Amino acid sequence: MDYLFKGSTVYTGQKLIKADILIKGGIVSDIGNDIQCDGAFIFDFTGKYIFPGFTDVHVHLREPGFSYKETVKTGTAAAAAGGYTTVLTMPNLKPCPDTLEKLKVQLDIIERDAEVNVIPFGTITRDESGAELSDMEDMAPFVAGFSDDGRGVQSGEMMKAAMEKAKTLEKIISAHCEVNELLFGGYIHDGEYAKAQRHRGICSESEWKMIERDIALAKETGCAYHVCHISTKESVDLIRRAKAGGVDISCETAPHYLTMNDSMLMEDGRFKMNPPIRSEADRQALVEGVLDGTIDCLATDHAPHSKEEKGKGLEKSLMGVVGLETAFAVTYTELVRPGIIPLEKLLKLLTVNPERRFGVGAKLQIGESADLTVFDLEEEYVIESKSFRSMGKATPFEGKRVFGKCLLTMCGGKTVFKWEEENA
Repeated sequence: MDYLFKGSTVYTGQKLIKADILIKGGIVSDIGNDIQCDGAFIFDFTGKYIFPGFTDVHVHLREPGFSYKETVKTGTAAAAAGGYTTVLTMPNLKPCPDTLEKLKVQLDIIERDAEVNVIPFGTITRDESGAELSDMEDMAPFVAGFSDDGRGVQSGEMMKAAMEKAKTLEKIISAHCEVNELLFGGYIHDGEYAKAQRHRGICSESEWKMIERDIALAKETGCAYHVCHISTKESVDLIRRAKAGGVDISCETAPHYLTMNDSMLMEDGRFKMNPPIRSEADRQALVEGVLDGTIDCLATDHAPHSKEEKGKGLEKSLMGVVGLETAFAVTYTELVRPGIIPLEKLLKLLTVNPERRFGVGAKLQIGESADLTVFDLEEEYVIESKSFRSMGKATPFEGKRVFGKCLLTMCGGKTVFKWEEENA
């Protein structure tokens, strides 16, 4: 089937232009004005926006091992509904992908069930224990990079060895930065809300202190180094200075860190994630990091859990919230519409930068695979987790009124999400 999308505003990866798009055989055949094609199925997208399919460099699909929380099928369906055509999955699974044999268990499920492109991470260390390097060389051809996400590599010597190995393999280290000795049993930000409600807090130093260590190691080894889900103003400053100093470093943050502060917390597990939502000063520093290019990627850290696991309040619920189906709308509503950041900047975080850094993702260009998403930026609606495709329902944005509805997502020329069909 050939498709002709008419009358839209298209993001080419460089700028927004008015254009039609012709898709033939799953490939972008033409981008231009007044395109005609006999026999093509025509969509009138006048007033709508077409973007390259988004790339999320940090998601948890929970399979194999925890399919009661999420599966590859439901997680990628959620990704498609949020405009994503490529997701990079974290390795805290069972079996944990620390050998090629274990990784293949996950790869087989992806090949069978994924609705969008899925590229996994292998672990840095065996069983994410921090004690011994994984079989990095065997896994390298099949992974986006290496991460022990969910756990920081506590030993500097172990991280240096991992960076040296990753450097030889030309692979990236994507690090969860957290110093265990500085946690003291905390579970939300060590700020005013924690003090007022008598919760145990997580200090900012637990994050930035490990980033500081790893920057020195990345500079020494020359390894490509990516920092997961930064949340503190100190982290932004350290990474900004490291980039200026020539370190091969990139980083990501998430929508909840850019749009919320700890004064917005409630006594509900849907506000609990790691790292935690921090202070207003931290949030403002993260926004500035987006504006000046310090922050490279917008990642969701989509981390579904069961209703029971998230229904125990701030103290006892498990860490993690879902985000694939809300990320664009929330950041567009809170940051783009008020004029805080340009739309092109947000799109760069979701498309261009992840592709440049990790070498995967969509390009909305002639001759490329038709991985794209269509949004109505004027459509206003309320976020309701009951409508999520994801099995996870815990979102801090429940009930929030937002703009920016995903109408259609196409991956490899195949329609993987269409809002009209979902809501017929």
